[in-house]
Amino acid sequence: MGVDYYNILKVNRNATEEDLKRGYRRLAMIWHPDKNPSNKREAEAKFKQISEAYDVLSDPQKRQIYDLYGEEALKSGKVPPPPSATRGAASYHHHQPPPQHPNPSFRFNPRDADDIYAEMFGGSEGVGSGSAGPRSRNFRDGFFRGTTAEFGSSASSAPPKKAAPVENTLPCSLEELYKGAKKKMRISRTISDASGRVRSMEEILTIEIKPGWKKGTKITFPEKGNQEPGVIPADLIFILDEKPHAVYARDGNDLVINLEISLLEALTGKTIELTALDGRNLTIPLTEIVKPGHEVVVSDEGMPISKEPRKKGNLRIKFDVRYPSRLSTEQKSDLRRILG
Repeated sequence: MGVDYYNILKVNRNATEEDLKRGYRRLAMIWHPDKNPSNKREAEAKFKQISEAYDVLSDPQKRQIYDLYGEEALKSGKVPPPPSATRGAASYHHHQPPPQHPNPSFRFNPRDADDIYAEMFGGSEGVGSGSAGPRSRNFRDGFFRGTTAEFGSSASSAPPKKAAPVENTLPCSLEELYKGAKKKMRISRTISDASGRVRSMEEILTIEIKPGWKKGTKITFPEKGNQEPGVIPADLIFILDEKPHAVYARDGNDLVINLEISLLEALTGKTIELTALDGRNLTIPLTEIVKPGHEVVVSDEGMPISKEPRKKGNLRIKFDVRYPSRLSTEQKSDLRRILG
């Protein structure tokens, strides 16, 4: 017989119209190409196959020819001559009368996959309206274009619900947030195949961290959660977190460092040497007298600004002056002479 349309829709050979609709809706929601962005080619083929099976079995004349002579006769239009009464009766069970012989001039005109989908899940402008003249076809160039009918409500079918988002924390070092980075995350999720069987699959997601991104930034992978029949898979969301750094603290787009210097250095000056987050050596001369709480600002040495990649915030160095715990009589005398 070639293609088994009954098996494709997972219904038996005595399926009623309602059985066919139920089978089509369940499978169309699983295999709609827009719901399978990472597996689009296979989904498109399955979706067209499901649509063709429903088109044939829901049309009494197409179904009769298919049941009697198979897919090849249906599509070619080459229907064999009427069988004899004896042969016709032998093809059917005793309780089922032989059908009338189909029209020998029958021509197979398959319906568009998007027309069937729109009809089953609610109509939209220009889709499934049955109007004459040119129409906008959504199934084009090998891709199914989404319509306002998608997942719309109808009298016979409630729209599928979407599972709640799944959130995960993504810890990043300050160096990764300064320079940018690519992180690969291995995820495991369950998916349903055309027969309704649930299986587990692993996938590697690549997350590109842009320079300057802040804690709390969300990276969303649409519908990468577990797939269950009749439910739109959850979005998978990674929320960026910032690991503590040994030297620098982040304050918005600025980097802040707390530095303790001696009283002598505060009075006489010092050269400060730091290593930037991208590995460069920074040399900052300290020439003026430093008081406790003093802050030196070095422009353009802070974090990159994500919306303006060529700009950076400031580096702010906050000083604390370390005083001697005791002074000798001679040291006190010298200080009075110098400072008095």
